[in-house]
Amino acid sequence: MPNMETQNSNVSRAEEIKVLANEAFKAHKYGQAIDLYTQAIELNGDNAVYWANRAFAHSKLEEYGSAIQDASKATEIDPKYSKGYYRRGAAYLAMGKFKDALKDFQQVKKICPNDPDASKKLKECEKAVMKLKFEEAIAVPESQRRSVADSIDFHSIDVEPQYSGARIEGDIVTLDFVKKMMDDFKNQKCLHKRYAFQMVLQTREILQALPSLVDINVPEGKHFTVCGDVHGQFYDLLNIFELNGLPSEENPYLFNGDFVDRGSFSLEVILTLFAFKCMCPSAIYLSRGNHESKSMNKIYGFEGEVRSKLSETFVELFAEVFCCLPLAHVINGKVFVVHGGLFSVDGVKLSDIKAIDRFCEPPEEGLMCELLWSDPQPFPGRGPSKRGVGLSFGKDVTRRFLQDNNLDLVVRSHEVKDEGYEIEHDGKLITVFSAPNYCDQMGNKGAFIRFEAPDLKPNIVTFSAVPHPNVKPMAYANNFLRMFS
Repeated sequence: MPNMETQNSNVSRAEEIKVLANEAFKAHKYGQAIDLYTQAIELNGDNAVYWANRAFAHSKLEEYGSAIQDASKATEIDPKYSKGYYRRGAAYLAMGKFKDALKDFQQVKKICPNDPDASKKLKECEKAVMKLKFEEAIAVPESQRRSVADSIDFHSIDVEPQYSGARIEGDIVTLDFVKKMMDDFKNQKCLHKRYAFQMVLQTREILQALPSLVDINVPEGKHFTVCGDVHGQFYDLLNIFELNGLPSEENPYLFNGDFVDRGSFSLEVILTLFAFKCMCPSAIYLSRGNHESKSMNKIYGFEGEVRSKLSETFVELFAEVFCCLPLAHVINGKVFVVHGGLFSVDGVKLSDIKAIDRFCEPPEEGLMCELLWSDPQPFPGRGPSKRGVGLSFGKDVTRRFLQDNNLDLVVRSHEVKDEGYEIEHDGKLITVFSAPNYCDQMGNKGAFIRFEAPDLKPNIVTFSAVPHPNVKPMAYANNFLRMFS
């Protein structure tokens, strides 16, 4: 047992470290803040504040599983500490677990009955749960659901004479159209819904015909570019094309999921990517991310943005098309590209991924879930996911998967990295993230990877954020989520 003097010294040192951690947090250095709160906890693990503060920092990095664990520990140490319940409730909300969140905010209200902020947030949470119950009650069973795509005839939609934006002549999406559309978007003009319908329906047709795992062939002497999450940052997407050229047969790209949500120009991003897919299917490949799903789009802004800029029909249509996106790609039989990561079991073969029936909303467990949600960890073996979905996997898991499938490298996205990328697992795994200064506050660079055939050596290019119009991230997100972030 440490003596009283040592204990007192530890307690005061922990307080000093907490001050440094709070400063790192305010500077948006959330990883650094987590490390410092951890040091404070190691010196004095009985302080609920340290656990709740670390929970908040985890939430800022979208590590909601870890946030829930830490906030739970805070409430265990001090059952009357309202911030513990508050942080856990906010993390549950961010995961779409509204009923769990509601219990925590009811507890906050019980502890702080006269706090107007607690009352307001509880009301928002109650509304979200009521809305969810209503949606569940009126939901049509899967077996009876008709495809919204089949009910749309874009040919019958008239284009008003005063419309001056980009136009598709006939059925062919041309480079001239795509350039004009991007220019219009850059100037915050809208695309006519006739042409939006045309491209989204055409993209659906192209994607439906693809397998769940797509093989990409890059001929000798040619190159291929992989981009990570773009998250609705349209002006940074334009910058990628400035730096690396527009997608074409000669300059192909793979965008590795999470095209939408968070950033408030998600519609512009997805229509641009779909336009290139229609123009030349082999110029651009698209992989599903965990944010190409109804539950995420409902919370993080895409659904609200589509409803605001287009219509409710488009909300349903995009949800259908996202279910058609492939889950992974293999370049020249050597580089495995996936949004999230690897699996909770060994022995998964590429043929198992190809066999996944992906035409659905992502399940909460199994191969498809793990492809979209998992993250690497620095130590061997497997562990629980810091996100609360999927798992964490070590370098031994990566090595065995590559050996089992005769592959050289895993490329994945899904995580913000300060430099826009990180090389891990003895060089066998690269994370690439293409949304610089994510959410206008993380200060990170973006990156993309250029592979040259035949050796497919990764050449990583990093870039900084560019200015965008004064529309904040999450501008279209659910009001209750903005209140808790």
